[in-house]
Amino acid sequence: MKPRARKTTPVLDTVEVGPLRLRARAVSFDLSATPLHWIPGYPVASHTISAYHLLFPEVERFFIAAFKEALPEIRDPRLREDVLGFIGQETTHAETHDASLDDFFLRNGIDPEPPLRQARFLLGRLLGPRSFGDAERDRQYLITRLAITAALENFTAFLGHFVLNCAWDEVGADPAMTALFRWHGAEEMEHRTVAHEVAEYFDARYSRRVRTMIVVLPLTIWISCRFIWYLISNDPHTTRSRLRALWQAVRAGRDGVLPTAATVLSSMIDYLRPGYRPESTGSMAQALGHLAKVEARAKVA
Repeated sequence: MKPRARKTTPVLDTVEVGPLRLRARAVSFDLSATPLHWIPGYPVASHTISAYHLLFPEVERFFIAAFKEALPEIRDPRLREDVLGFIGQETTHAETHDASLDDFFLRNGIDPEPPLRQARFLLGRLLGPRSFGDAERDRQYLITRLAITAALENFTAFLGHFVLNCAWDEVGADPAMTALFRWHGAEEMEHRTVAHEVAEYFDARYSRRVRTMIVVLPLTIWISCRFIWYLISNDPHTTRSRLRALWQAVRAGRDGVLPTAATVLSSMIDYLRPGYRPESTGSMAQALGHLAKVEARAKVA
């Protein structure tokens, strides 16, 4: 019987790290030898995480467009600085994932373009920048996009905390893909407060946060499932049974290789607490420690 991966204990902050100066880091990741099933023994888990490798660039461009539009209205100098740092980091995230999409997916026999077209239509045309010819309506639409960004950033911070503490190393996951997601996850943790602060700067009403999450949660589940199933259904070496795929995902969650449904929903519910603060997600000290290692390795290379 294959031994179950050891579950890691989440790290919590024990010290105050103080104010941060967000900045993009120069990184590169070579996925030219990364197999399609890059988490050995967990093909569905591999496709689940790879779906976000495919989806993240379009999501991050949605964030960037909203923040760039909002920037001229932000008068708080510290928040402006954080927004600029956020834009820089998210731009690097999008470019870094994009750089290896064709190499990773096409090399492994999967055309990434069909789901990408869907993501561009949803995030670019339906939810992207637009003008209604009325200043107040345009502003309310921008505030809605900022609220969506904040809700989704709660999810990416949750994922960042997960990848820093998951059991991928114990099961022999591909080191290049692991390194890419852990760098990305650590930076999501580093800027985890920014989108929430921007959303509250424009509209601090709790009702706005609740309304937005009611829309964002099913939309996130829907598009995630579409991307995951696209990868599974285009892989001849993975189950075609949705029920079997679901069971494999549940097993991967039990083994610490994927987040469990309970922890994902708990993160979303936590976001709906009236007293919610992004600082409650994971450990900033852990994220910064990991990023220090990333920078040290980049200097050696």
